[in-house]
Amino acid sequence: MKKSKLKFLNSLSQLLLFVFLLFFLYSCSNRPKYNIQGELKKWHKIELVFDGPYSSELDSINPFLNYRLDVSFTNNGQTFVVPGFYAADGNAAETSEVSGNKWMVRFTPNQIGEWKFNVSFKQGNKIAVAKDITSAESAVYFDGLKGSLTIVESDKTGIDNRANGRLNYVGEPYLKYEESEKYFIKVGVDAPENLLAFSDFDAPSNVFDLLKKWGPHQKDFNKDAREFLWKGEKGKNLFGAINYLASEELNVFSFLTFNVDGDDRNVFPYLLKVSDAEYVEYANVKKNREAWQTMFYKTRFDVSKLEQWERIFEYAETKGMFLHFKTHETETDHLMDNGEFGVEGKLYYRELIARFGHHLALNWNLGEENNQPIDVVKKVANYVAELDPYKHHLVIHTFPNKDDRYAELIGEQSPLTGASLQLSDAEFWDVHPRVLKWRKKSEASGKSWALAVDEPGKANIALLPDDEDLEHNFARSGALWGTLMAGGFGVEWYFGYNSPNSDLTCQDFRSRDLFWDQNRHAKTFFENYIPFWKMKPTDELTTDTISYCFSEPGEIYVVYLHQGMETTSLLMGNSLKKYSVKWYDPRNGGGLMDGTVKSVIANGTMALGNSPDEKTNDWVILIQHEK
Repeated sequence: MKKSKLKFLNSLSQLLLFVFLLFFLYSCSNRPKYNIQGELKKWHKIELVFDGPYSSELDSINPFLNYRLDVSFTNNGQTFVVPGFYAADGNAAETSEVSGNKWMVRFTPNQIGEWKFNVSFKQGNKIAVAKDITSAESAVYFDGLKGSLTIVESDKTGIDNRANGRLNYVGEPYLKYEESEKYFIKVGVDAPENLLAFSDFDAPSNVFDLLKKWGPHQKDFNKDAREFLWKGEKGKNLFGAINYLASEELNVFSFLTFNVDGDDRNVFPYLLKVSDAEYVEYANVKKNREAWQTMFYKTRFDVSKLEQWERIFEYAETKGMFLHFKTHETETDHLMDNGEFGVEGKLYYRELIARFGHHLALNWNLGEENNQPIDVVKKVANYVAELDPYKHHLVIHTFPNKDDRYAELIGEQSPLTGASLQLSDAEFWDVHPRVLKWRKKSEASGKSWALAVDEPGKANIALLPDDEDLEHNFARSGALWGTLMAGGFGVEWYFGYNSPNSDLTCQDFRSRDLFWDQNRHAKTFFENYIPFWKMKPTDELTTDTISYCFSEPGEIYVVYLHQGMETTSLLMGNSLKKYSVKWYDPRNGGGLMDGTVKSVIANGTMALGNSPDEKTNDWVILIQHEK
């Protein structure tokens, strides 16, 4: 072969190699870029962070509304379609950045093994809330990206929610953890409803001087929260408050996420169009309906504030907390879309679900003291139920004398899975019968609701501080045990508005410290001594008209004796089975004790004897079949 021909072929090979390298480098540079954050473990938060179009909170193309990120995760025949969100620079909690090219989805897998994922990233006018996106325009970048994650078992133990798994509604009166298969009893705080009005969050407002610092809980900060702090020491006092609640073995707190026209007016996820000073000046003196229409970007969200909220919720997860999202206050449930359910409302719920729906123990409450038309409530409920990939517990809260609205929502009339009950009696005597009412009605509908009493008591009094009510006898008897003995799954305590550390002004949960012990005693009894998920309210089995009875007939009975009662008798049938009789002190806890009658043989109406100290305090009697 001639040298010229060899030289030509060699040059051609080099050229082809050069072209191939250029093509390879071009292909690599144009591959969708993403990172995986978090531990690849079952029940742990995993974040997929994508490099997408550069945007900002106030970009001319609204990144919240005119882009739509969804990721489908598939494993062993099940699929979760998880909505994503615009994340600015991906670290906005620290940087307060309002712009960037990061887009994120958060996922908590419920199985080990390989999870395959498929990314959808679309663009178009109001595409984020469109019902059908089958013909939507691709937003390019990472649209169509496929990948996989290999998930291993969690290493968490104790109260950490990741040790127990997702808390699910399972068609029964009690929620159930998916991993541990334990049923859930909740006791905790419904106040302050403006818990998120916190000075450490970005862009805090101080309408009515209600902004919180949570100073009394600085001493409760635990080093296990250090990784969740932002900008140095920010968040410290609220982390301390949550740690205090957990130390008292409380397991729930609630909070509004939108109240611009409500009692507080400092909690909202949106961007202001005006300065904070202008907003506060207006909101301090006027109703805020006009402010919502003119002072807020109603489809633009404060990314850094929401990322700081997430730090709070993430820490709460490690402390076994149930997150009660109260998405509206009665004064605000009519603001979005002028009272209808449209673009503003749909985007609001999409952002909440995308950013926070990965948490394991929560409920979506569609309105505190909700008074929307039932057809609107159903539209909202259907939308949230369809969008939430994890199908979290879905409830609504009403005014105390308007709970008959539930009659139009129970059963297959709506996707609601329970009620968040508000009552109004100063001595809490309305709690037990109201829980009984909706437990029976929901069961009769064919779909048993999981019921919680989330605002018991008269509005101005409710749960008084320890220094105004040392023993809390009415709260303990009427509301705490009244709820649990009627088959409700828990109680959250409202603080009223007349006392220090009220529903709006509370910054010190220790103001009710003595009563938290009584909550712990009730929770301990239900979790340690009885199979409460198998039991049902059976007050008719006692021979008096005051005692509460909760039982699995023929196997186990619990009777609650109110103060002033010395004893009662129980209708037990004629099985001639032998039952032990033990007593439990709901005021002081402790172990089970013997009364004057230690056992009975079921043969009609059986006297249960007197308490261990034969005093007429309230007592709990446990009657169990001896096998």
